[in-house]
Amino acid sequence: MNALNIFQWLFNPLIRTWANPLTETMPENSSFDAIVIGSGISGGWAAKELCEKGLKTLLLERGRPLQHVQDYTTAPLDPWQFPHGGNLTPEEKKKHHVQVRHYSIREDNKQFYINDLENPYVETSRYDWVRADVLGGRSLLWARMTFRWSDLDFEANARDGVGIDWPIRYKEIAPWYDYVEKFTGISGSRENIRQLPDGIFQAPMELNCVEKDLKQKMEARYPERKLIIGRVANLTAGLPGRGTCQYRNLCHRGCPYGAYFSTLSATLPAARKTGKLTVRTDAIANRILVDDDTGRATGVEIIDRETLKTEVFHARIVFCNASTLGTTFLLLNSDSKRFPQGIGNDHDLVGRFLMDHHKTGMSADIEGFEDTYYFGRRPTGVYIPRFKNMGDEKLDFLRAYNYQGGAYRTRGAGASGVGAEFKEALTEAGPWRVGFTAFGECLPYAENRVTLSREKQDIYGRPVLAINASFRENEIRMQQDEIRTMEEMMQSLGAKNFQSANNMSFPGNANHEMGTARMGRDPKTSVLNKWNQVHTVKNLFITDGSCMASCSSVNPSLTYMALTARAVDHAVSELKKRNI
Repeated sequence: MNALNIFQWLFNPLIRTWANPLTETMPENSSFDAIVIGSGISGGWAAKELCEKGLKTLLLERGRPLQHVQDYTTAPLDPWQFPHGGNLTPEEKKKHHVQVRHYSIREDNKQFYINDLENPYVETSRYDWVRADVLGGRSLLWARMTFRWSDLDFEANARDGVGIDWPIRYKEIAPWYDYVEKFTGISGSRENIRQLPDGIFQAPMELNCVEKDLKQKMEARYPERKLIIGRVANLTAGLPGRGTCQYRNLCHRGCPYGAYFSTLSATLPAARKTGKLTVRTDAIANRILVDDDTGRATGVEIIDRETLKTEVFHARIVFCNASTLGTTFLLLNSDSKRFPQGIGNDHDLVGRFLMDHHKTGMSADIEGFEDTYYFGRRPTGVYIPRFKNMGDEKLDFLRAYNYQGGAYRTRGAGASGVGAEFKEALTEAGPWRVGFTAFGECLPYAENRVTLSREKQDIYGRPVLAINASFRENEIRMQQDEIRTMEEMMQSLGAKNFQSANNMSFPGNANHEMGTARMGRDPKTSVLNKWNQVHTVKNLFITDGSCMASCSSVNPSLTYMALTARAVDHAVSELKKRNI
């Protein structure tokens, strides 16, 4: 047995639980109660909820098949088993020339990412579009930070007069946060922080000794600031069919234990269990079809990636979860007599208000604690929730930011030379450092938009997206405050040698794109209503990041999950009433 065989044998009960054909045989009539486009975090939730409510559901995924456990081929490998030391070759960097702008792609997970040469787009301004190309989508690649939004987030547009007011508030989505947290499994600590509502948590992971010291000092000096363990979708207690986190911090390879939440480990098995699910991979969703007379969505046209043939599938309701930019393409490309500018785009709103978080990094030395270390490789860091613009402050920027990071020991400090002595030095732990990344909110700008470029085509002969988005003066002033505030805080807490990257990430690089088909009350200023339902196409729902009316500074995935479960509940209720 090789290492992978042994690994699979050890987890054979899990394999038996999840093993199913990844692309089920298509029914002859190709008609369904529901179609879900995209199998990432929100698409997986849509499929699960629709199936569990009794709807015969087709899940379309543009990427290749991927099977939980068996296809995480690099999961059991040791570092020395990678021929390039974890790095991509020049040829692979060319193939993934956009993906390599992001920290996450490596030799051990490159197989999950899209081929940029085959999937071009036009960058009117630089935009780092990070994409998966497998069943499960970016649910296999996310950092799993899962925080609830508060009413500071949902009320921000109305309070500042920027963007349009959200059609919902925290109290409306709180029960759905409860619902998805119970199934997803979130480890975290209850803190009673107004701007970061508590959820339903498993036992939290533990702060290390330096983080505990920083927490004590910081909260004593700055009572309004809190340092907490990250709330993360890694299990510290098992759930049905899923094991606990092993503290390997190799989540990016795919987790054979099912310890982190993904479509493959959690929502897809639940959907399959109902017997109502059909999965079609290698299916490039091309257009959402609409009846011009009734204004209803009738189905989805796909291009088979292997045969290049066009196929059509019909359904009573359609959930579009192709990711923000994928959904934008579909809406704009779905023009018809009724929707000449693209489905739901009567007022030229689809593609506008593209947002992402901006990031900047900083670090410092921490003296002392040289006689201590920490257990394992904890797959989450610490979190400092927003503490600015909480009330009536008069700052030179709107909205807020948070810090994510952690303390760690360097290795091999001062090691030099070659041979055994050098190798031995590398095994010694060096000084402690603390590192943080600030995540800041981007305002919704109409000029930050996505359009179709008819001048360039992809390999399927379709127009490509043209993306024109940038961070503006408000984000620049916020970033300057992020650096200044952290430096002052670290110095006051005794840290040394503060360093900052002193630059800002490009849009897209936080991997939290949102906003191009926003929710609202008025069809003239929004694409979706409060139920994530397209105003002008009542049986079409969108619950991925494109639905967001603002982007907060908080990681959005948990909110996508809650909005999806809520929208499915509404859609099925309306379907039963024959309202859609």
